[in-house]
Amino acid sequence: MERLLLARHAESAYSARGIVNGDPTVNVGLTPKGEQQALELQRELADEPLDLCVVSSFPRCNRTAEIVLFGREVWIVEMKDFDEPRYGRLFEGRELELYQKWAWTKGSRDEPSEGESRLSAIDRYSRAYHDLLHRPGGTILAVVHALPIAYLMLALKGEPPRQRVDLPVEYAKPITVLPEDLARALKVIDRWRAAPDW
Repeated sequence: MERLLLARHAESAYSARGIVNGDPTVNVGLTPKGEQQALELQRELADEPLDLCVVSSFPRCNRTAEIVLFGREVWIVEMKDFDEPRYGRLFEGRELELYQKWAWTKGSRDEPSEGESRLSAIDRYSRAYHDLLHRPGGTILAVVHALPIAYLMLALKGEPPRQRVDLPVEYAKPITVLPEDLARALKVIDRWRAAPDW
């Protein structure tokens, strides 16, 4: 990898209403505003040479990538390690605030009922980023979710994953990450993973 372009998916029907969705089999599509955001990202990246696009297994990421890459011959690869956390039966399809109230008082190893711990999700994100870092080729576009982007943005500033992640990540706005910066950020994340402090 010579360069990573990270972008959150465009606005979805659930994210517009502040509802969580950690189940990729639930077909949550983009809103009309989201479709427009994806078109704007398409125009913004029109002159960027893209060698590969990776997406999570969620429809909102796939749809955003389809719009952005329309008319271009760019291979799209699904990486489940970039998926949203599994929120479990108590929170799936419910307000983000409810999950946050639970998560912000729990440790990184705690799991919601039938859901996934944040440590497990961060482990997946780290694997996915390591995979991208070591891929041959030039520029990779990754259309993923706010949480893996937020954890990486913190790590780029030298901050490990934290219990309360309220870093805003805009819809469909590219963030350029160079390999040396990604490698440095992954060291921050992986040090924390080896000895989580919350």
